[in-house]
Amino acid sequence: MRLVLASRSPRRAELLTLAGYKFAIVPADIDETGRPGECGTDLVRRLALEKMQAVSKLVSEGDQVIIGADTAVLDGDRILGKPADKSEAEGMLCRLSGRAHEVVTGVAIEAGGQVLDEVVSTHVVFRELTDRDISWYVATGESFGKAGAYAIQGLASRFVTRIEGSYSNVVGLPISTIDGLLARLVGGQSF
Repeated sequence: MRLVLASRSPRRAELLTLAGYKFAIVPADIDETGRPGECGTDLVRRLALEKMQAVSKLVSEGDQVIIGADTAVLDGDRILGKPADKSEAEGMLCRLSGRAHEVVTGVAIEAGGQVLDEVVSTHVVFRELTDRDISWYVATGESFGKAGAYAIQGLASRFVTRIEGSYSNVVGLPISTIDGLLARLVGGQSF
């Protein structure tokens, strides 16, 4: 069996590699736009399933185990996606300053026609950020391409006072959940 990650995220690939998995990368090309009234957990579950399904159609030969995932940062009911520009990144960081927020990742895995999916939630607390903190961080460029405008594994680690839940989930892929779902789907198969 071959493990396939349906993502172009270098962070997801790094997390799987660090956990000792051998896998191929086949990025999914889907529309990631949220639907009207769709909450954050429904969005990440749907996108993870759609990514997994899109790649499943591309690599249909042989025994494939396909992982799809999508992560969002939630500030209450508001979904904080990837900032489009400097102003949006600054606004997101202002919203997160001195408060708790939730990071959710939807995971969908398909093996032999069987699909398991799950949404993992982690609470993250930021210290109070000054205008200088925010300006400095956004100027580093690390905010861009990251949900919620930050990377916990990078320079933004200095802002985090506490997390409750999976650290790897905040980075973009809850490894322990992946491992548990793989065990349920393919038993003792190693990747």
